[in-house]
Amino acid sequence: RTHVCSVCLQEGRPFCVVIMGEPSDGKKSYKPLIDRETDPVKNFERWKKKYNHIKEKCKIQRKEAHKPLWQIEKESISRLEQRYSEINISEIVKFSDFPLSKNTLRGLIDAQYRLPTEIQKQTIGLALQGKDVLGAAKTGSGKTLAFVIPALECLYRQQWMAVDGLGVLVISPTRELAYQTFEVLRKVGRYHEFSAGLVIGGKDLKHESACIHRTNILICTPGRLLQHMDQTSLFDTCNLKMLILDEADRILDMGFSETMNAILENLPVQRQTLLFSATQTKSVKDLARLSLKDPQYVWVHDKAMYSTPATLEQNYVVCDLTQKINLLFSFLKSHLKKKSIVFFSSCKEVQYIYRVFCRLRPGIQVLALYGKQQQMKRMDVYNEFVRKKFAVLFATDIAARGLDFPAVNWVLQLDCPEDANTYIHRV
Repeated sequence: RTHVCSVCLQEGRPFCVVIMGEPSDGKKSYKPLIDRETDPVKNFERWKKKYNHIKEKCKIQRKEAHKPLWQIEKESISRLEQRYSEINISEIVKFSDFPLSKNTLRGLIDAQYRLPTEIQKQTIGLALQGKDVLGAAKTGSGKTLAFVIPALECLYRQQWMAVDGLGVLVISPTRELAYQTFEVLRKVGRYHEFSAGLVIGGKDLKHESACIHRTNILICTPGRLLQHMDQTSLFDTCNLKMLILDEADRILDMGFSETMNAILENLPVQRQTLLFSATQTKSVKDLARLSLKDPQYVWVHDKAMYSTPATLEQNYVVCDLTQKINLLFSFLKSHLKKKSIVFFSSCKEVQYIYRVFCRLRPGIQVLALYGKQQQMKRMDVYNEFVRKKFAVLFATDIAARGLDFPAVNWVLQLDCPEDANTYIHRV
């Protein structure tokens, strides 16, 4: 503390200052009266700087608040589109590295999708830039998400609404694969306001006809789609922006080549097309020539030495024909704490083996999935097998293509597949 000397003050001499304080460590150092941390001047300067920063931030927020929502969305879309040309595949590590809308990113996080696969890295950037894509990757590589994300972003950029009608059309070979794609779309696109529909055989045609014209994203099988094109007067595809062909080789293998040609004739020429296939056959290339314009080719499994996963262990057993059922029963009895899929060549065989094993009671839940089942029953079986930790599914090749069954320990092929491609898709 500082004081003026009282003697000097009385005698009228120049003031001297007496410094009062407690020296520390024997040195002539004194504690200042005002600590730097409590200095009101410096504190005021810090407070003023912080206050001005908050004031400027509030000013910007008030300015943004006066903007209409459509203008804010338009500016956000413009910023995203400017980043499309800067996409570098080598720098993509997470989905957030892509220039995606907030609603899509929120959906990906909620659905536990964080790291993109190779097919997703190479495809999403090209699709966002508006290019046609012909993609080939082995089964289980993540092709579904590679086209679901661009589909959502395509409609988001257009600010698509229910009154705009159909904007994205996804064609799948089987009802189960279409249903699975619909579930992925529902999870990832939950924060968008687009309407989505699932149009497959085995459901009420009148109900579909009444709702189909209000659908923005339509996931369907070829036969049912062509039926609506022929019979539903309100169904219109003139505003279509994106066509997606999932498992195109399987669509053609099932005899839908003429159906696909008829569908393509009813679609607008000016559109973006994404075609995905596990194998590239002559029929797929013919379909690509009809539906794609200057496509970008994405070949992921060319980098792999084999078409099956490297960690897959493959075995075979030689036995008498009369012992096949006994061998299967013994195998399942010794693997009760496992999840298995058993493939058969026909629906009748699946039905017969399923009934036999229900009577034999192997000690594990037995399910059956085949083409002659009613659609709701097939969906129930699919969902139940996905949920179960331990179960065995008897199925035809309807379950071999594109369906995602998590944590399957064993895949048994009780009948030989038709060809090598079918074998690969089964495992």
